[in-house]
Amino acid sequence: MDPLTYRAAGVDIQAGDLAVRRIAPLAASTHRPEVLGGIGAFAAFCRVPEGYRDPVLVSSTDGVGTKLRIAIMADRHDTVGIDLVAMGVNDVLVHGAEPLFFLDYLAVNRVDPERIEAIVAGIAAGCRQAGCALVGGETAEMGSFYAPGEYDLAGFAVGVAERSALVTGQHVAVGDRVLGLASSGLHSNGYTLAREAVFVRMGLKLGDPIPGTGRSVVEELLEPTRIYVKPVLGVLREVTVKAMAHVTGGGISENLPRVLPSGRRARIDPAAWTVPPIFPAIQRAAAVDDAEMRRTFNMGVGFVLIVSPADIATVIERLQTAGERCFEIGEVVAGEPGVDYV
Repeated sequence: MDPLTYRAAGVDIQAGDLAVRRIAPLAASTHRPEVLGGIGAFAAFCRVPEGYRDPVLVSSTDGVGTKLRIAIMADRHDTVGIDLVAMGVNDVLVHGAEPLFFLDYLAVNRVDPERIEAIVAGIAAGCRQAGCALVGGETAEMGSFYAPGEYDLAGFAVGVAERSALVTGQHVAVGDRVLGLASSGLHSNGYTLAREAVFVRMGLKLGDPIPGTGRSVVEELLEPTRIYVKPVLGVLREVTVKAMAHVTGGGISENLPRVLPSGRRARIDPAAWTVPPIFPAIQRAAAVDDAEMRRTFNMGVGFVLIVSPADIATVIERLQTAGERCFEIGEVVAGEPGVDYV
């Protein structure tokens, strides 16, 4: 009987070690002064930043979903890491937290050090955009679980906020204004429906143009999720923001009510912002009704803030100065938490 090795059984430890050596400089590029040590220990160490009197750790975990299918089809892996980071850091931002550190989990059919480096390069880029440190992660080679070429990603974001400054939505009042920040497109949600519309209903291939967008399928569908951390944290230092929402799966329809207190409802004007052309292209191709579109996709608004009427002009000016496209999209009215479109 021939002796069996771990590599022959499907796990290449040497390739894994090479991948770690290739991604260590990427992690180092996201360093924060609070991080103690580097990649390679059994756990990561991070101090709470100085200046907090009553710090609260705020955490989130998420994945990229079936957008990964597009990356695998196109063999382009350097942007989905940005999506992974965005899904976590934008969530902790909702509650006023500064993202502090991030960890990733990557499960693959086979360890390909070059591909792993590309994936982690995207994660590091997202962390730099958010100002958080990539402190570690895990790569699991699982050939018996994933088909050749396939992989999955999960991410874990931890932020910190002053307890007294946590944004919870409890003080939202009738008459407050709703402000939307522009998305970069689909972000990382609704891809099961989007793929059906683009590849089946439209019959398009990766390099084909999507009608009305001026972009190819691969360009549009791999556009990274926008990270709102730095501009919004800048606003929070100057203005009291009463509530925020990260518009992910469920759209504005389901995400905004999550931060509204009892007796408060949002009235949203869909004509108040420019809808990116990818959304009407999908809607026409698949005959999706308006309500389904709004509860599946962000429709061009990736993040929402609720502020007092007296603060709306200041907030818009600060966000526009920081490079964000923002729109006053509605107001808070009396009623049980929910969204009405006018």
